[in-house]
Amino acid sequence: SLNFAKVGAMAGLLIVTLVTCGVPLLSRLFTTDPRVLSRVKNAIPGIAIFLGFDGLMSIGEGTLLGHKDLAFLRNSYATFFFLVPAFMLRLKRKALKGIPVGLGTMWGTFSAYEVVRTVLWLSRVAYLQRKTESEASKIEEEQGIGATL
Repeated sequence: SLNFAKVGAMAGLLIVTLVTCGVPLLSRLFTTDPRVLSRVKNAIPGIAIFLGFDGLMSIGEGTLLGHKDLAFLRNSYATFFFLVPAFMLRLKRKALKGIPVGLGTMWGTFSAYEVVRTVLWLSRVAYLQRKTESEASKIEEEQGIGATL
């Protein structure tokens, strides 16, 4: 799993670099309006965080699927099904009250979701890894394998 995490982290770093360098350049190809460019610039940190964690989140979720830890994934997504819209509705309420809510705020909310999901997945993977190693050690001890190595 550690090699998967390294690949996920490197992919995330590459994506963050592409977003932070590429989006400002590419956005100028579509508009010259300074207000639009400013809004795009404000969204870049949230987009970068969201996509930067995507590689780690993906390896975590893939590993959980490989472990067939479907009940954990089901429960997590069932919880997120209610939490994410609740947070988005909070943003909508703020906007309706006249509090400025821009693209950066929305991407920041999505980024928080991605970070929580990544930490949750990787924590569960680490737990399953420790559990598997512990069970393997017990089996080796029972069979006397560990003593001969």
